Amino acid sequence: MPKDTKLESLIEAILFFKNEPITITELSKSTEENPDDVRSAVLSLQKFYGDRGIVLVSDGEKVTFGTSPNASSVIEKLQKEEFSRDLGRAGLETLSIILYKGPISRKEIDYIRGVNSGFIIRNLLIRGLVERSESEKGERSFSYKPTIELLRFLGVKRVEDLPEFETAFSKLESFAKTSEDSGDEPTEMTS
Repeated sequence: MPKDTKLESLIEAILFFKNEPITITELSKSTEENPDDVRSAVLSLQKFYGDRGIVLVSDGEKVTFGTSPNASSVIEKLQKEEFSRDLGRAGLETLSIILYKGPISRKEIDYIRGVNSGFIIRNLLIRGLVERSESEKGERSFSYKPTIELLRFLGVKRVEDLPEFETAFSKLESFAKTSEDSGDEPTEMTS
C-alpha cells in the first residue's frame, strides 16, 4: 500500500474513532507524519468523499466527518424522529454523568461508563442538552457540561441544586479512587 493511501486510511480511522473535530497537529502526532503530508492526505480524502453521503469537513486547522449537503432533507427528517424519541438508558446515564461531574472529558465519561460514548454525546449536543468547550485542564480535548437550557428545564439554578448532588458526586469520586487503587487507568475528577 502506498504511503499516501496508508496515511489516508489512518486519518479516516482516527476521525471515525474520535467522532469529533481533530486538529492537523493532533493528526500529525497520531500518525507520526509531518503536518504538510497530513494536509495533503486530508485534501485527497476531501476529493474522495466529494460526491458521497459522508464528507470531510475542514476549516484548515480542524478536520471532521460530516454528512453531504445533498442528504440534508433526509438527515433533517431523521433528526426530527430522533428528537421525538426518549433518550434511552445510555443517553440518560451519559447525561447524568455530565450533569453531576461536568465539565468532564469524553475520556472520563467513557471510563465511567465502560464504553465509547461518542455517539451518545453527539446526540446530547444536537438536542442542546450539553455543550462542548475546550478542556479546562489545558489538554487538547473537549469538556462537556450541561447547558443553561437544560438546567432551566430541570428547574434548578445551578448543578449543585440537583437532587442528591452531594451523594452522587461522592459516589463518582469514590468510583474514581477505587479505580485508581485497583491499578486501572486513573481518572482525574474535579467538581
